[in-house]
Amino acid sequence: MAADSTLQPFLPASKPGPVVGPGEFVFAAAFLEHGHIYGQCNGLIEAGATLRWVYDPDPQKVAAFRAKYPDVRVARSFDEILADADVKLVAAAAIPAERGQIGMRVMEAGKDYFTDKTPFTALSQLDAAKAAVARTGRKYAVYYSERLHVESAMFATDFVAAGGIGRVIQVLGLGPHRLSKNVRPAWFWEKEQYGGILCDIGSHQFEQFLTYSGATDASVTQAAVANFGNPEYPEFEDFGEASLLGDNGTSNYVRIDWFNPDGLGTWGDGRTFILGTDGYLELRKYIDVGRDKAGDNVYVVDAKGEHRLNVTGQVGFRFFGQLILDCLNRTEHAMTQAHAFKAAELCLRAQLAARRIAVPPVPFA
Repeated sequence: MAADSTLQPFLPASKPGPVVGPGEFVFAAAFLEHGHIYGQCNGLIEAGATLRWVYDPDPQKVAAFRAKYPDVRVARSFDEILADADVKLVAAAAIPAERGQIGMRVMEAGKDYFTDKTPFTALSQLDAAKAAVARTGRKYAVYYSERLHVESAMFATDFVAAGGIGRVIQVLGLGPHRLSKNVRPAWFWEKEQYGGILCDIGSHQFEQFLTYSGATDASVTQAAVANFGNPEYPEFEDFGEASLLGDNGTSNYVRIDWFNPDGLGTWGDGRTFILGTDGYLELRKYIDVGRDKAGDNVYVVDAKGEHRLNVTGQVGFRFFGQLILDCLNRTEHAMTQAHAFKAAELCLRAQLAARRIAVPPVPFA
């Protein structure tokens, strides 16, 4: 099916560009435990921000980072970054269990914080961050990349908000990931450190549910986790599912796992399905299996017919420029603090509510 012009009017007139000039918004990168730090930095730099500092206790991580950003200064300590009055924001992708405490230090130093998801691994960390935000007036922003840094997902954000499929009834999210077992750090397998699968990669899905459904709160109606394929790591969860009921009557189902087959041409066949009263929408985010290696495919079915649009290179990533301006102007256009915290809360509550599926050992043939 060829790309359908019916969806073209919903595309933005132009992609977002820089919102500040060189040196007008200085930021630093720290704690490089997850590769998402590169996406965080790239997004900010493309929006005009100036990367001044990097810090990590591991010199190898710093060396790899400097290979990508050769002009960055290497901080001797995290305190050196916090002492720089020009630094307005610190981007970090620490071990998940440490993200909350690092954010507290950043905000207490008078700077805004931009952490990789998941932002917390315990409700107590969330409560502490809420108190710190209220006390300091600083921002605790979260890189929910599977919407914010995916063009098809950003297209859907506007399309659904404009009523393209009527009133949203349900959001269904599928988030398979490739395990790449041989390159994972030790903390990746320890539940106290990564928080559990619904808390970790599930955080993306709950943020998307809130955005697409318009719900501002939700209750967990069922949740489950399991370790089907990695018995040598007993604390690890390689499968998770959950259902939510939004405060506006919308429902949500998510399934996340670490079973993306090696034969797939990308790290994960992420899909989002949004059902509305006047039609439905599907995002094939990273690949169109068996058809096209390109991602960012949008499928819509409505009263006018069946429509397909590939939005690669046509939407851009406005979140980063909006975040910069929010930090400068103390506004909330990129994402409200309440929304970022509610998505974090839902993934934590789903994790706490999850029953552990008993997995019998596989008998030898």
